[in-house]
Amino acid sequence: MDELDVIAKETGKTVAQVALNWLLQRPTVVNLVIGARNETQRKENFGAADWKLTTDQVRRLDEVSAVEPVYPYWHQRQNTALLPLPEFY
Repeated sequence: MDELDVIAKETGKTVAQVALNWLLQRPTVVNLVIGARNETQRKENFGAADWKLTTDQVRRLDEVSAVEPVYPYWHQRQNTALLPLPEFY
């Protein structure tokens, strides 16, 4: 959340817009299903799609959201000669 706050201030966007924009730029995300309780939230959510985070901002969000992979992925990363993985794993 701290990094989302920082990037929201840098971009002049809301935290929700930054989070949604980051998700839209993930290589494994095909689409987003967004929800809103009212018209204001709907407009805010749609405001996440008409701009892009910088490469540095994406990298920072990737770093702070990284989690330790579960088995078998951590094991496969050690054996990439046997089973090469795409970069986004």
